[in-house]
Amino acid sequence: MAPQSCWGAIHWVPRPGWPTGRSVMIDDTRKEGSPGGPGMVVIMDLAIADVRRVSGPGMRAFLAIADRWGLTAREQLNVLGKPGHSAYRRWATRALSGAELALPIDTLLRISAVLGIHRALRTIFARDDDGIRWLKSPNSGPLFGGQAPLALVTNATQDGILVVRRHLDAWRGGLFATPVPGFDDLVSPSTSDDLLFL
Repeated sequence: MAPQSCWGAIHWVPRPGWPTGRSVMIDDTRKEGSPGGPGMVVIMDLAIADVRRVSGPGMRAFLAIADRWGLTAREQLNVLGKPGHSAYRRWATRALSGAELALPIDTLLRISAVLGIHRALRTIFARDDDGIRWLKSPNSGPLFGGQAPLALVTNATQDGILVVRRHLDAWRGGLFATPVPGFDDLVSPSTSDDLLFL
């Protein structure tokens, strides 16, 4: 079965000879910056041992970030893809106790995106509180439509989380940014008098 061509879609791919692992195919057919250029399809083979190795630390990091961001229990469930309450409690208990844990791949991808958002906020903003304030404040940017970025993160879709992550990665990389008060306003804009021709 061929996957539909849609940017950022994730498809499960059975791999012969890999009974203990799962393969994830990320269809980046429209993404210019994909590893092999536009049209490249990325396939990751994740062995069960790898999933178990990252699940506990990932879940512990997610719980710490969710606490720092002040997420409600419902918002935490939404970010993780709406697992059942009992599954969520089992994951949290096992992660916090250091017991073996194997989260679903979708949940690991969501946690990875949250970690990326957290890292980007800490890079962009000098103080954690400023990053959290940005995350929770209404944003008039075209991606957010007046919503707080956190509303996209907690809307239970993987796309919402990834939109915020990509936005922050672009901002962090200098692609675009809204002025940061107390930082960007310290330097006056360049004028034609500032240009020097050699």
